Amino acid sequence: MSEQHKRILLVEDDPNFGTVLKDYLTMNDYDVTHAKNGMEGFEKFKKDDFDLCILDVMMPYKDGFTLAKEIREKNTEVPIIFLTAKAMKEDVLKGYKVGADDYLNKPFDSEVLLMKIHAIIQRKASETVTDSKQFEFKIGAFDLNSKLRFLKLNDDEPIKLSPKENELLRLLALHENDLMPRELALTKIWRDDNYFTSRSMDVYIAKLRKYLKGDENVEILNIHGEGFRLVVNNQKA
Repeated sequence: MSEQHKRILLVEDDPNFGTVLKDYLTMNDYDVTHAKNGMEGFEKFKKDDFDLCILDVMMPYKDGFTLAKEIREKNTEVPIIFLTAKAMKEDVLKGYKVGADDYLNKPFDSEVLLMKIHAIIQRKASETVTDSKQFEFKIGAFDLNSKLRFLKLNDDEPIKLSPKENELLRLLALHENDLMPRELALTKIWRDDNYFTSRSMDVYIAKLRKYLKGDENVEILNIHGEGFRLVVNNQKA
């Protein structure tokens, strides 16, 4: 899931800081629209589609909290990151109440902001994929019907998958040739991300690898520290 050319709305009233931040994000392959106050920010938001919004809290005409409320009325899904010079607990809580996904206190490390943007966009993309209603998949020479929990290779007798095997293979199929984050599977299927559930998932991955041995063009790769990738037709990154 590439973040390349994802669209960001940056609403920051400090012209120097806003310009520097816009240039930095642009250098990192984001398409950035800069608004200099909350009113201008909302007008720009209404005219275009954005993948993420970065809002300064303290702004003239319309503050970041008010702007976030208006954005949330138009779009309940777009991620919002607040920037603030105040570290007051009340402000942080207020930010989350109006729908913030994250918070950064000024001054902040620009690389930390990049990592937060990357993590939020990846998480949102994964949630969108996971919420898909698709239940039939072609995985190389295999056919998966996740509604019936059948995995079939050509004309062979279908394998009846256990509920967790089925859910895990469906998640992998939804992310075919892309990273399926480990924590996504653990929270969606096991409802918990800890040492024991992680080891349990590794056991299920091993079972799925045995089932998929019938097609040499299909394999499940372990992406160290991140998750797994269902690779079809040897499309390895």
